Amino acid sequence: MFRKTAAMLLAACAMPALAQTPAPASTPPKLIVAIAVDQFSADLFAEYRQYYSGGLKRLAQQGAVFPKGFQSHAATETCPGHSTILTGGRPSRTGIIANTWFDLKAGRDDKAVYCAEDETQPGSSSGDYVASPAHLKVPTLGGRMKAANPATRVVSVAGKDRAAIMMGGPTADQVWWVGGAQGFVSYKGVAIPPLVARINDAFTQRLATPNPGFELPPQCAARDFAVNIGDGKTVGTGRFARAAGDFKAFRASPEQDAMTLVLAAAAIESMSLGKQAQTDIISIGLSATDHIGHTYGTEGTESCIQIDRLDRELGAFFDRLDADGIDYAVVLTADHGGHDLPERHQENAMPMASRVDEALTPKALSAAVGAKTGLAGRKLIWGDGPAGDLYIDIGLTAPQRAAVEAETLKILRGHPQVQAAYTKAEIAATPAPTGAPESWSLLQEARASFDPQRSGDILLLLKPRVTPIVDPTKGYVATHGSPWDYDRRVPILFWRKGMRPFEQPLGVETVDIMPTLAALIHLPLPAGEIDGRCLDIIAGDGDSCAGK
Repeated sequence: MFRKTAAMLLAACAMPALAQTPAPASTPPKLIVAIAVDQFSADLFAEYRQYYSGGLKRLAQQGAVFPKGFQSHAATETCPGHSTILTGGRPSRTGIIANTWFDLKAGRDDKAVYCAEDETQPGSSSGDYVASPAHLKVPTLGGRMKAANPATRVVSVAGKDRAAIMMGGPTADQVWWVGGAQGFVSYKGVAIPPLVARINDAFTQRLATPNPGFELPPQCAARDFAVNIGDGKTVGTGRFARAAGDFKAFRASPEQDAMTLVLAAAAIESMSLGKQAQTDIISIGLSATDHIGHTYGTEGTESCIQIDRLDRELGAFFDRLDADGIDYAVVLTADHGGHDLPERHQENAMPMASRVDEALTPKALSAAVGAKTGLAGRKLIWGDGPAGDLYIDIGLTAPQRAAVEAETLKILRGHPQVQAAYTKAEIAATPAPTGAPESWSLLQEARASFDPQRSGDILLLLKPRVTPIVDPTKGYVATHGSPWDYDRRVPILFWRKGMRPFEQPLGVETVDIMPTLAALIHLPLPAGEIDGRCLDIIAGDGDSCAGK
């Protein structure tokens, strides 16, 4: 659908097409293309792999395939996941422990802190904020490349601000994300250049045009049945039909990813990325799979159509780069996996799948703990939902805090849906995990997400197959964020023209991506500054890590 739009926009800035020949493995590529597909779990990658015919087929058949990649930490959310991909650091190092954490000492009524905001700005809140990379504690690959060679161009484009910011880093030349119905925006005060203005014109024109929906690919037919989620609402049979101007539906559809790739391709051509002496880098955050997973679940026609369209759009994008003769290397991964809605799991052989008990929400916990400790009427427990970090009111006396913590742990550890409840002290005392990520304990996963200044007083981890959404009729129907493998496992795919393909089924981490790419471009990394390791992506003889 968007190939005509892309062709029209790119024609204005297209470079002459050049024949592309494979570069020697020892020669650094001229452009790194780092793609994060939001909520593209290892399960989704494997489920549709036999049907790929476009860009995903190229990566899966012609590249180095690590089907068991891990976002190895416990807090499998968008911001932490994106922060690992191009920094080589786990959230315990990047400082990005969640999408939102709480600072109870903050001098504003809203104590929640959004991962990509600058809360020091007057009037800022976690819901109405000034976007900023201020919370990211470590440099990205692009930042390191630019420090080594200031001529390096670093561009980041995404559907979400937190994806673009966490992958681009604070020193990126261009950072763009979908800011709403107006199209792509950047940091406060950044002027919209002519190229982005043209893309935004196409964006708004497309949004103003109704979408009758996409055809159902043959591989999706078996998934075409309705699942009742309550109040007469169903999911599972959608085709992404959309009324004119419906941005919410546009965002949760393949249309958003297509526009993101149009901007990415146009930026590459207009800036001549990969056409100069140095290596450049562009990171691309494709967010539609996540919006679709939350809105419809991961196993209906909606998700199936999305993966088919993603494959096609990536194919068109890579074809465009090929036509320009750019020597580029690709890595594609995800920020986290995802868990389908329990109502469909229950219909498909998993009757034990369930929704979380409302008693585990911070509001209900506060009330229950208050009744037991004689502190009723106070907001004792702060949190972003019925899982993850919980924060205890700092206005309590030491004995009161001890009583609240003890009673909270008693309630949590006695609840049938709770797998574990760890205190801050327990997590802090745990050494940073090492070894194969598939063998880590829950406490080690928690440690990989832990920051002593930002993490909560208690970490609540639900049992597997418990969805931390109480009522699917009032918002999201499915989600992620757990320490379980359906949320931790993601594919990691490397590709460069002419490389010998191979597949390594053993577990690796997304923090291994940055040192692998750094070695590919001969960029040295100071010892002790990252958590990942270089992956040798040369099959057989030779070692792509040898020159790191």
